Amino acid sequence: MWVSTAGVRRIEFGPLPRDRHTDPPESWLPNLQNAAEQLKQYFQKDRTVFDLELDFGGTTTSFQNEVYERLLNIEYGHVVSYGLIAEEIGRPNMARAVGQAVGANPIPIVVPCHRVVAADGRLTGFGGGLRAKVALLTLEGIGVDGHQANSKVHPEVIPLDL
Repeated sequence: MWVSTAGVRRIEFGPLPRDRHTDPPESWLPNLQNAAEQLKQYFQKDRTVFDLELDFGGTTTSFQNEVYERLLNIEYGHVVSYGLIAEEIGRPNMARAVGQAVGANPIPIVVPCHRVVAADGRLTGFGGGLRAKVALLTLEGIGVDGHQANSKVHPEVIPLDL
């Protein structure tokens, strides 16, 4: 995880390279300590909403920011489709662009891109790999029938007219 003085900048999956070392937690900036603690609580099922400052550092487009803002409103334990996000941000014909923005999300888990699936409920790509996406969805109580791209989430994605 990378942070700046403004907030969380990036979360990556996988182990640190062998030649990389981290500073001891007691020397971390307060926002890094806070982010690490909130992620720990999430993985222990003690947190369903993050309360963290985010720092996209001017590396995202205004369209990506619109998508990420919408992702932040997907509730724990729920999934939505790319097309539904496109509709909700006023760009109904841009589901693929939404998919590209979701795929470029630099702060997964906190900005919950793992909660986005295809319109028919199938899993799609995920920066941390589909096994990680399935693990995150399962942690949140969403059933998934496999780890492949054609696996479906249960319950199915059902757009509601409210």
